[in-house]
Amino acid sequence: GESPAAQSYLQIERIIQAALDTGAEAIHPGYGFLSENDQFANACQKNNIVFIGPPVDAILAMGLKATSKSLMEKAGVPLTPGYHGTNQDPDFLKQQADAIGYPVLIKASAGGGGKGMRLVDRGEDFLSHLASCKSEARSSIGNDDVLVERYVVQPRHIEVQVFGDTHGNYVHLFERDCSVQRRHQKVLEEAPAPNLPEQARADILEACVHACQLMQYRGAGTFEFLFEDGEFFFIEMNTRVQVEHPVTEMVTGVDIIEQQLRIAGGLGL
Repeated sequence: GESPAAQSYLQIERIIQAALDTGAEAIHPGYGFLSENDQFANACQKNNIVFIGPPVDAILAMGLKATSKSLMEKAGVPLTPGYHGTNQDPDFLKQQADAIGYPVLIKASAGGGGKGMRLVDRGEDFLSHLASCKSEARSSIGNDDVLVERYVVQPRHIEVQVFGDTHGNYVHLFERDCSVQRRHQKVLEEAPAPNLPEQARADILEACVHACQLMQYRGAGTFEFLFEDGEFFFIEMNTRVQVEHPVTEMVTGVDIIEQQLRIAGGLGL
């Protein structure tokens, strides 16, 4: 296809056809594009091609920030105080923001990479920021549902690498600190996270493994958190291997892609 992703990397039918033409038994979806796309995972399944990633149910559950937050709540994972429901009426969302207290962050529920995100410092600015946030989310993601959360002013950004296999094994591969960012995009990753209180680290790693067990998660995934004043708040889960995974590989000595292939082939961790 042509250079634009919509005409090349996102062409599900062409990718499936390429796999069928070459006799490929499995597809590794990489880091972006179709790696968290439930329709692509479904298309693989229908054509008897192994999708090297989690089950479709897990992609759907974790793909929307609002759905994932309610699931994490059940798993006992701490959330940022906010509104994660389905009511999208602007006046209602403003009431929720007023109750949370400013500053708040408006975030596209299906967003990522800083798309569809607005910081609101004052109540009188909320509705205009909401409109521009929804507009950006519609054009870049095709879904303008948002959630409203308390803005954590001086957080650290901590992410936890997890794995599940088809034999009931669920593990974490510790955490990475990616607090050094520019425009919500990570610049520097450190593992293990420096100066993290041991009890906080143990609690959050345990909560992530418990969440994987609840979902019966399969393959590699990453939980993302904000950490401030000894408290963790869940942001989202990426149901794929991340670009930053080699940082964890260097610290643990585990080849994450090898483990993905083993799990996809029905072998244990």
